[in-house]
Amino acid sequence: MKIVMAVIKPFKLDEVRDALTAIGVHGMTVTEVKGYGRQKGHTEIYRGTEYAVSFLPKLKVEVAVPSNQVDKVIEAISGAAKTGQIGDGKIFVFSIDNAVRIRTGETDAAAL
Repeated sequence: MKIVMAVIKPFKLDEVRDALTAIGVHGMTVTEVKGYGRQKGHTEIYRGTEYAVSFLPKLKVEVAVPSNQVDKVIEAISGAAKTGQIGDGKIFVFSIDNAVRIRTGETDAAAL
């Protein structure tokens, strides 16, 4: 079992959700986050004054999937989140040692 964590641009969430649903992934966690990568933020002009925006708004999407689905999930997220511009985001994959569904007590793959 793996957790696939993707940091994406906020306006791409619906496309990512639709792509994941299309391949059979039904649960996800979404968190609003701020950060920067290589672009190191940007500057904006508001009412004639220039401001440095160091941390850009992003969304962190997390999905727990069986190990054999990881490649399909990465493909789906990459395809849906890509704009071709700097700041499209990143995808990270973590191993899960145990999973338990609280309501039923199911464990591991059955809990996903």
